[in-house]
Amino acid sequence: MTTDGTPGARAADDLASLTEDDRGRLFDDLQGRLADVWRLIRHDDPTESVVVVPSMSVDRVGHWSGALNQAMEERFLFLLLLLRQPRLRMVYVTSMPIDEAIIEYYLSLLPGVIPSHARSRLSLVSVGDSSPAPLSDKLLARPRVLAHVASLIPDTGRSHLIPYNSTTNERDLALLLGIPMYAADPRLFPLGTKSGCRRVFAESGVEFPFGAEDLHTTDDLLEAAIALRRTRPAAQWAMVKLNEGASGSGNALVDLRDLPADHEDVADNEQLRRAVAQRVSAMQLEDSHVQVETYLRRLDERGGILEERVVGDEVRSPSVQMRVTPVGELEILSTHDQVLGGPTGQMYLGARSPADPAYATTITREAEKVGRVLADKGVLGRFALDFVVVRHGSRWEAHAIEVNLRRGGTTHPFLTLHFLTDGIYRHEEGLFRTPAGDVRHLVATDHLEDPALKGLRVEDLFDLVARTGLHFDPSRQSGVVFHMISSITECGQVGMTAIGDTPDSAQDVFDRAESALLAEARASLAPLPVPLPVPFREPLGEGR
Repeated sequence: MTTDGTPGARAADDLASLTEDDRGRLFDDLQGRLADVWRLIRHDDPTESVVVVPSMSVDRVGHWSGALNQAMEERFLFLLLLLRQPRLRMVYVTSMPIDEAIIEYYLSLLPGVIPSHARSRLSLVSVGDSSPAPLSDKLLARPRVLAHVASLIPDTGRSHLIPYNSTTNERDLALLLGIPMYAADPRLFPLGTKSGCRRVFAESGVEFPFGAEDLHTTDDLLEAAIALRRTRPAAQWAMVKLNEGASGSGNALVDLRDLPADHEDVADNEQLRRAVAQRVSAMQLEDSHVQVETYLRRLDERGGILEERVVGDEVRSPSVQMRVTPVGELEILSTHDQVLGGPTGQMYLGARSPADPAYATTITREAEKVGRVLADKGVLGRFALDFVVVRHGSRWEAHAIEVNLRRGGTTHPFLTLHFLTDGIYRHEEGLFRTPAGDVRHLVATDHLEDPALKGLRVEDLFDLVARTGLHFDPSRQSGVVFHMISSITECGQVGMTAIGDTPDSAQDVFDRAESALLAEARASLAPLPVPLPVPFREPLGEGR
């Protein structure tokens, strides 16, 4: 209910009757309340609430199943740890119902809170649609479900929406619920595209790879590759990236090695042009399930970039998480070393945090420059800046490569660590410390994958955790927290965050958990023996 007792947002017109300009003006008015909502957080008011809609409203190039979609929505169940605030209410929306055992698992992690008390303040809403479509699309297509969500908000003046990322669909959800959204205005979405972030990097004065943006056609790629070859003749590889690709799935690699020399002679230039055209048509896609023709169609629709693939004696891919609060404060939240894999080594698999101290303060300093520019442009909420750092001898060099104006693969591991320990990342030191001053590290993945995992049920996973002592121990502030749990049986995939007091101990916890889980999974697939038939015996008759 609103503060005046009316349900939901002001009902002047239905959404379909509003133009984009109308929606923008209403959204501006709604967002103008967010600073006041933010100031009222944690005031122990029983009408305070948050609505979580973890819709994966991202550009999808390859195959995306309904089961994986559900698992990604559940990836943000770490937000249940916010229920440690004793009066906070939460509405958590998903495509399909969440197994109650998974909810109990997360609530058992809450420090100093009675799980049943927290559960009474949690409202779970499921749409009942297992398709891979984004959750926000499903909600907008079902006004009655959305009205139910709105009815669960005690006071719209003390509530806000937490999305995964912000598109016009999430904005429309905020309008219909009558609550502001803690995320970037979707009108700023271009700043987070691959083309947009290159312009932000240039404005910020940070180093970023040579290349070109706003490309749409094969000819655009060809011209950009030739320009790269001429300007950076030592470049061996070029990266092609779709503007809205996520987690590396929209990336491709073009081989620039051993090309014909670039001459002023027109005939020789034509030879170079034909050779580069062949390399572009044969580029290696990071998502092996996608054909080049499909990729080029998406490039035509959404645009993309081509840039030099930076190389050196050693190459790593760290990131910096930041946020701009509703009262305008820019905060450095964390650093991570991303673990990448896939055919060209561009697919996000997991992370270690904090990043290596050899360059953690360097990337933080550079990220802050970008963060200031984004904050000045009105960006709000959490976002991350990805780097490539290369070692030349003993010197590390940082190149900014990507801005993600959304929560991402490093968000849930870090916030899990933060909520469980109440610690913070001290970027001046490059260390995460608990209130007692103890250092903590994490190793996390979304991609613990093996076909054998399909032999396990959710309850089998929890049984293993109990038997092996892998469960996070609040007294030692170390152990494992699993996520994406519902995907274990259908997808053979699960995620986890391992926490320890050193990088090695966190890795050891991770390795032990992975080894125990895979051993249990393989044991679950051991063939059952066929029972021998019981010999038939004639029953004794009466009087015998």
